[in-house]
Amino acid sequence: MLKVSIVGCGKIAEAHAEVIKNIPGDVLAATCDREILMARQIAERYGAKKFYNDLSLMLAEVKPDVVHITTPPQSHYEIARMCLEAGCHVFVEKPFTINTVEAEELMALAISRKLKVTIGTDEQFSPVALEMRKLLADGWLGGHPLHIDVYYCYDMGDERFARIFIKDKSHWLWSLPGQLIQNIMPHSVIKVAEFLEGTQISVIARGFTSDFVKRMGETHLKDELRAILIDEKQMTAYLTFSTQVRPPLRQFLILGPKNGLLVDQDHQALIKIPGQKYKSYLEKTWPLYQLSRQYRKNLVKNTKLFFRKQFQVKRGLYNLVQLFYKSIETDSQPPIPYDQIILGSRIMDSIISQIYADSEEGKEKAQ
Repeated sequence: MLKVSIVGCGKIAEAHAEVIKNIPGDVLAATCDREILMARQIAERYGAKKFYNDLSLMLAEVKPDVVHITTPPQSHYEIARMCLEAGCHVFVEKPFTINTVEAEELMALAISRKLKVTIGTDEQFSPVALEMRKLLADGWLGGHPLHIDVYYCYDMGDERFARIFIKDKSHWLWSLPGQLIQNIMPHSVIKVAEFLEGTQISVIARGFTSDFVKRMGETHLKDELRAILIDEKQMTAYLTFSTQVRPPLRQFLILGPKNGLLVDQDHQALIKIPGQKYKSYLEKTWPLYQLSRQYRKNLVKNTKLFFRKQFQVKRGLYNLVQLFYKSIETDSQPPIPYDQIILGSRIMDSIISQIYADSEEGKEKAQ
């Protein structure tokens, strides 16, 4: 049984607490937040016996096996360092840290202390993502991926809500080097990093401010991103982040020498894309019939999952946390390899330095 604590008791902490509650045998022992009322309400709702507003005191008294860090990203490095030095394994929400230097230091510290860390990019472990990996392992693509296309859209919602956020410059998001894009894009970048070969990745990124955001008087925030990645074996990946594209897609398309796969994260659907071409009129009919059968199969599968209450918790987060805990208990490799986390951080640094090249943060990263 693992004794678990959560540091940072905002909205995402509730998802973590719900997952911990649903993993048999493990227990949420304590919560911690600078605002003691926030720590208390999570503790009371999810059965933690203790709550704190002092991290050092919590680490000393509770001595947790695992700490989930769900604070704003600017504090991830320092909190994770304190937890590792106290002998705790750490689960860090994305972005892992605000730059690669911090990420590498935490990895080195974890390795030296024989502790484990991971990042909360849970979409890699959703049911459809796990199905995708099985098909890849079975050779569905016909070889190594040749191209990946990732759409990750973020709906800012009604303009009245967006205007409140735009005007509130005290929000922690504004002090991130990459602001909104740095907070959201690790999901996409880590997905691609899983398949990139080598460490020398070419990155071409362009960011811009949408007319929607400009209408609210904001010109510095980049809420649109287009990026191209090329690895050492010429595999390519296109990344699209948008607050304005409709529908607000979250899709992952991976293409190989023979076939492709489409992962629809929003609808939890996995679609096989055969590379085979048909003659004459069959090309206009048979592939569509095959697609219709696949969508029907996904519908039946998701309906069954719904009635089994598999959508009541964030299933990707549940799977990731469960695999991370298992790696601790069996002293095996964590679910997300460290080199992927570091590579993802380097790619994010490169993207940020390009799209915010005119800012102080961008200039520092570009040097």
